[in-house]
Amino acid sequence: MVPPVQVSPLIKTARWSALLVGLIYGKQRYDYLKPIAAEERRIEEEEKKLREEQERIYKQLSEGL
Repeated sequence: MVPPVQVSPLIKTARWSALLVGLIYGKQRYDYLKPIAAEERRIEEEEKKLREEQERIYKQLSEGL
């Protein structure tokens, strides 16, 4: 078996730096998108309630005829 190759400290530093930058970017992006998604969910819930109410009214009207 071949012994492992010594990795350059510059490469190690670059890899760890890229990892940390990626984590920071991901956290910022998540914090940016979270309120937008919450607003979309709220709007979708309101639209769902309106749709259900319209379906209920339509069903009552169709049964009444």
